Amino acid sequence: MSQAPDRGFFGHPRGLSTLFFTELWERFGYYGMRALLILFMTASVEAGGLGIEDSQAYGIYGLYIATVYLLSLPGGWLADRVLGQQRTVLYGGMLIAAGYLMLAAPHRGVFFSGLAVVAIGTGLLKPNISTIVGQLYAPEDRRRDSGFSIFYMGINLGALLAPLVCGPIGTGVSWQLGFGLAGVGMIAGVFTFMAGRKHLGGAGLHPAPAASAEEAAQVRSQLWKGIAALAGVPLALAAVHFGGVYELTVETLVDGAGFVLLLAVIVLFAWMFLVAEWTAEERKRLAVIAVLFFASSLFWSAFEQAGSSLNIFAARFTDNRLFGIDLSATVYQSLNPIYIILLAPVFAWLWIRLGHRQPASPAKFALGLVFVGLGFVLMMIAAMKAGGAGKVSPLWLTSCYLCHTIGELCLSPVGLSAMSRLAPARVAGLMMGVWFLSISTGNYLGGRLAAFYGEMPIENLFQTTATFAIVAGLVLAVVAKPVARLMGDLR
Repeated sequence: MSQAPDRGFFGHPRGLSTLFFTELWERFGYYGMRALLILFMTASVEAGGLGIEDSQAYGIYGLYIATVYLLSLPGGWLADRVLGQQRTVLYGGMLIAAGYLMLAAPHRGVFFSGLAVVAIGTGLLKPNISTIVGQLYAPEDRRRDSGFSIFYMGINLGALLAPLVCGPIGTGVSWQLGFGLAGVGMIAGVFTFMAGRKHLGGAGLHPAPAASAEEAAQVRSQLWKGIAALAGVPLALAAVHFGGVYELTVETLVDGAGFVLLLAVIVLFAWMFLVAEWTAEERKRLAVIAVLFFASSLFWSAFEQAGSSLNIFAARFTDNRLFGIDLSATVYQSLNPIYIILLAPVFAWLWIRLGHRQPASPAKFALGLVFVGLGFVLMMIAAMKAGGAGKVSPLWLTSCYLCHTIGELCLSPVGLSAMSRLAPARVAGLMMGVWFLSISTGNYLGGRLAAFYGEMPIENLFQTTATFAIVAGLVLAVVAKPVARLMGDLR
């Protein structure tokens, strides 16, 4: 007799509540920091900022966001092979909290070191908390997409609160206090996870067992090599720079990050399709993962301009007054999570209501790309109305973020769910890392696009972004059915 499924949290496993609130606080810290980051770097030294030029700040922003998600690959591997997802999430949360507190220190060197610590911690936490969500459900459980939509609401509750709390305090009181509040949020997330961990059961508790003593030894060797590489990169860069071999600048570091990302993508997919051994069914699923990877990268290259070009547009070209009260430009960062909170239950209900009639994951991805492109069509018109010097109604950004949110709900929780279904069990964490690598790639591309802000009219930047997203969405819509057939019963 089979055991009835756990329905202790709004019809879903009770462990989902632990992960929901842990992710809520982690995202509070992340989006609180993100709302301030580009504004802090571009603010003058007299205003307490770093006084960095716009183009360089965009590059640093893109480099940081890309690194955060790039490190999800080793984070997923570490959980799969050494620590298990639960311990990896816990250690990642501790590092993130420490990094945010470092950002609050009034010292430029400590600030950038804090960004690196946050990136490492997020690489440990992000892929593995999502993997645990997937492991709460049986493979055939139709609640999975709905569960990820609920989990996504936790993400966006944190994202809603952060710009409203950290943003005004950071821009109006003290940059350091704003960053410090982000750290307090992550500390709350760590305690939440520790208190509710008992509800997770065996989900993500142990790493995959080694098949032999030789494989165990190989895993230990790979671990030490990875630690050496992680420690060696900054040391090598410092030696090159201070030894007079080559002058490192923001531009060269950003270009280098692009090379590393490209190399990581090539090596990853070469390993997946040419080296690793898979069954015929697994190879079909990996082909789907590849398609979703590239669609996701294009989506996030557009969407993540919320923290860069759209943030600057809000600060410089939008009339930020409501009933005669001046508002912080960071307030627009809360629009997306507000829409998510309002619409995520609708999408969760819709996917369950449609059941087997709902669109397959590739078709949902196509919708996501089209909607994020439509948002930039609106912003292209808004930029033309501003004319480079005027200010436009906040309704333009409000409408843009609505389109982006609809696109996000068609793609992001669906992508998390699809990865948890498609990934072979023995590399579940690594495959979730692949998903976050797609976000890393997209964020890097988005940062590079935004860096053109100083070199082209902003309406041209928005037009280029819209064109790429919409064309990619239409192409994916054409091939959605044959791609979905490769998924078999996991569509």
